[in-house]
Amino acid sequence: MKNKISKFVIASFLITSTITSSVFGQEDKTNLLGQINTITTAVPFLIISPDARAGGMGDAGVASTPDANAIHWNPAKLAFVEKKIGFSISYTPWLRNLVPDINLAYVSFYNKLKSNDQTIGASLRYFSLGNITFTDNTGAEIGQFNPNEFAFDVVYSRKLSDKFSGGIALRYIHSNLTGGFQVENNATKAGNSVAADVSGYFQTDMELGSKDAVFAVGMNISNIGSKISYTETGDKDFIPINLRLGPSLRIKLNEYNELTFLVDFNKLLVPTPPVYSDSLNNGEQLILYGKNPDVGVAQGMLQSFSDAPGGFKEELHEINIAGGLEYWYDQQFAFRAGYFYEHETKGNRKYFTLGAGLKYNVFGLDFAYLIPTDQRNPLENTLRFTLVFNFDSLKKAATDEP
Repeated sequence: MKNKISKFVIASFLITSTITSSVFGQEDKTNLLGQINTITTAVPFLIISPDARAGGMGDAGVASTPDANAIHWNPAKLAFVEKKIGFSISYTPWLRNLVPDINLAYVSFYNKLKSNDQTIGASLRYFSLGNITFTDNTGAEIGQFNPNEFAFDVVYSRKLSDKFSGGIALRYIHSNLTGGFQVENNATKAGNSVAADVSGYFQTDMELGSKDAVFAVGMNISNIGSKISYTETGDKDFIPINLRLGPSLRIKLNEYNELTFLVDFNKLLVPTPPVYSDSLNNGEQLILYGKNPDVGVAQGMLQSFSDAPGGFKEELHEINIAGGLEYWYDQQFAFRAGYFYEHETKGNRKYFTLGAGLKYNVFGLDFAYLIPTDQRNPLENTLRFTLVFNFDSLKKAATDEP
């Protein structure tokens, strides 16, 4: 059984993903088949939607039209981006109904190379968990710290044909949750990891009735990387390796109106917690259902498709569904809506989203608003804001000046 600091990691997961308190049943190993069996990982901030555009479409974006935020959703899309240079900055106050000082900031940039079929990019994601006061066993204050995490990415995307592209992202992850303070008499340290994304993107022009349309499919396996440790004992936790797959259909209704539908399917490629017996064998609890989660990264990814204690039915429950639509008028005004679904036994996040966008020459502004289906949900009133800059338009505007 992992030492006490793993509970601190799980607490971070609770803060960022707002999973119910039943997750703590995993630590007691008392879950039964059909009950809550949430998958927990370290650094879950890596799978929080960072930008307002996708945030307004139910957190779907693997096959949306490419922009600077494609680095998070699907790096391969950057090969099909229309503008030569783009920059985006996003900000999300997180769990604002509970605490005032948790937030996520995201900055991304891309540049198409001279060959016009290759694109490079970079992004920085920073997550602040506010201020925490540390105390000793007697309750006396021993210090304060602002837990924070960040990830820095570099990306390369290339067209492999007129309709298909591939992309890779390399990522450095730093997670400092304790500032070196002892937690329940355990020495702690900042966690570090490296990871990679492997992605693909396909798009083709088509006709839908008398309307021009573009059909696309995207796939991204993100955060394929080493486990992360917060203690000197060597205990390590999986990072959120995630498979994202989905299609989109963009229809040009007429000269001024355009409508896009898209759906994302997500599955964590990490081990599902098994159901343990109360009996011990050489000091270890026996597994009644499921598989041993204490495995390497490659084996964990492979067994994630067949290790759920409830069998194939529970495996299906581990697939989250995000769906949305985006309407543009004259490529200047956008309206977005979406819905995110997660099964009750896997976290029970269910919410609608609304969003809007304004594009004006050099820059664009997007915002999104999240509406949980349950009252008093910690995600209630979540807002996201994104500024997008188009340096091509800036250069053109400067050239057109008399």
